[in-house]
Amino acid sequence: MLRMLPFLLVLALWIWAFIDCLTTPEEEVKHLPKVVWIIIILLFGEVLLGPIAWLAAGKQRGGARSRNVPWPSGQTAGYPEYERPRSRSGAPDDDPEFLASLKKDNQKHEDMLKQWEADLRRREEQLRDKDEPEKP
Repeated sequence: MLRMLPFLLVLALWIWAFIDCLTTPEEEVKHLPKVVWIIIILLFGEVLLGPIAWLAAGKQRGGARSRNVPWPSGQTAGYPEYERPRSRSGAPDDDPEFLASLKKDNQKHEDMLKQWEADLRRREEQLRDKDEPEKP
């Protein structure tokens, strides 16, 4: 079993480098086209030259990679107000805007409930008037 360990490690590195190369976006591949890197990994995988070359020189890693964040850190200028990232400190119930929006929503729901109750009373009265025969 111990004799198989080096072979399994080489195979695992080979498979990992191949999958990593396949899933890397084209703009992150350095020095050669992606197809050439795949061929190098496949052809020289058994002697570890292909996977080691891919790890060393084939892909942008660490600090060289461009950050894919929606907003530049620390910058909010230049964005419209509705797209500007908001930094929230504390709990939402400490935010006066949030509390005001809750009050507004509650008032809207109370008004809607009053309308429904008034409509229900009106309909009940209409049904009662239809059911009662007219008295002479």
